[in-house]
Amino acid sequence: MAKIHASFVFPLLVISLINYHIFRVEARHLLETTLPEVPELPKPELPPLPKVELPPLPEFPTLPKPEIPTLPKPVLPELPPFPHLPDELPKPTLPTIPTLPKDITPPQSTASP
Repeated sequence: MAKIHASFVFPLLVISLINYHIFRVEARHLLETTLPEVPELPKPELPPLPKVELPPLPEFPTLPKPEIPTLPKPVLPELPPFPHLPDELPKPTLPTIPTLPKDITPPQSTASP
């Protein structure tokens, strides 16, 4: 890591402190000064705008409404009846799970860990 020499840092520190002091004095000077009064100028009067007359809109003839021919209603075949399901369905029987007797022990592995 590069070393920063004091001969380089000290002048920068002095310059920044001087600039801070100068800015503070200038800001105080701006606060203490008063602005000159600006005279009020008379409001200008605008000339009246000319009135624009637009030509009348052209009239279009009314068009007769087109007649839409009526289409014959298609004849659909009858749907077959839906098969009737009973209100209650029988419950399925599940096979029983065989259980091991309590006195049988599982075989032990011969390999040692």
